[in-house]
Amino acid sequence: MKDTEQTLDLTTRIVHHDYQPPSGFVAPQPGVFKASTVIFPNVAAMRTREWKDKSGYTYGLHGTPTTFILEERLCALEGGLQCVLVPSGLAAIGNVSLALLKAGDEVLVPDNAYGPNKGMSVATLAHFGIRAVLYDALDPTDLAGRITPATRLVWLEAPGSVTLEFPDLPALVRICRERGVTTALDNTWGAGLAFAPFDLTGDGSLGVDISVHALTKYPSGGGDVLMGSVITRDPALHMQIKLLHMHLGLGVGANDAEAVLRALPSIGLRYRAHDQAARGLALWMQQQASVVQVLHPALPGSPGHVHWSTLCGAANEGQGAAAGLFSVVIDPRHTQAQVDAFCDGLRFFKIGYSWGGPMSLVMPYDLHGMRRLPTPHLHPGTLVRFSIGLEAVQDLRMDLEQSLRQAFAPR
Repeated sequence: MKDTEQTLDLTTRIVHHDYQPPSGFVAPQPGVFKASTVIFPNVAAMRTREWKDKSGYTYGLHGTPTTFILEERLCALEGGLQCVLVPSGLAAIGNVSLALLKAGDEVLVPDNAYGPNKGMSVATLAHFGIRAVLYDALDPTDLAGRITPATRLVWLEAPGSVTLEFPDLPALVRICRERGVTTALDNTWGAGLAFAPFDLTGDGSLGVDISVHALTKYPSGGGDVLMGSVITRDPALHMQIKLLHMHLGLGVGANDAEAVLRALPSIGLRYRAHDQAARGLALWMQQQASVVQVLHPALPGSPGHVHWSTLCGAANEGQGAAAGLFSVVIDPRHTQAQVDAFCDGLRFFKIGYSWGGPMSLVMPYDLHGMRRLPTPHLHPGTLVRFSIGLEAVQDLRMDLEQSLRQAFAPR
């Protein structure tokens, strides 16, 4: 290039400038590589490179150094061997269901699963001739009784969405394994820290087949990134998921991958901080007159607490591990308008979906529209979920106290 450089137009010289920086640059954070087009050195390389593994680069959607590094670090976090990245946690769920199911198949979904997963399974998958069946995650015999020869996939979630019941996850996985049914776990709450999804018994003999993770939550930690992952240990299962991933053209932005990579080193510290604060506030809420039930897996008496203790109790030097979420049931003598006023009256808890970020959140829910199976373990009343952020616990408790007093004071 340099021999002819002076004869070329300036714009051509800029586009085709051949300077390459020296190799060997090492820093705490990986580089950010943005690409749609990937340059091959020659035609032979173009024809022989394989997009299905990490042996080379072919096109931006199939991976860059930035996304490859993130995938491998997420595998280390959850104990998997293969990973694909998608634009959201819900996209990860869709990637799994659409990759593994076809017309005539059945998928089983816990009744307390993440709402959009239930909606996708019951409504959207029906358009493809796939039948969705809901089961009671707290009753392994209910799951066993609903599996049929057409069942190809069972979704698991620990704990359940919003109501936070913790299932006997090893028992559910054993039932599926005995019947040759693939299991997929929404592991967003556990985040790879509360328990090991691919090693539920500690001896490597039992684990889920697929772990889905909304990286939007704790891996990101900032409330500003949408991303999901699908992690596996079986190469054939991974390839089924990866092929659909390619066919749908799923990809993530390099700057979003950078944000998650930057946050990952602190995920353990943040998770423990969220956990400690949530447990303290949940215990305090148990003492409030307007609250008839507190739902938090680490609290004795909460549905599935014994299963949480068995699976997660040894983590964090024996203190157990749990995310920064808990829900309360407000006494039914209080009206919905009062519950709404309580949420509106909070200063530091903002009304918003999602969780895992630095800011505490609150959200009231209508359980009657969320559950189709009986919920005898839940007290009557109005449910409110809290996501605890990184604010000082004493300030959050003060905020809860003043709003409880204003909203539920005798009139």
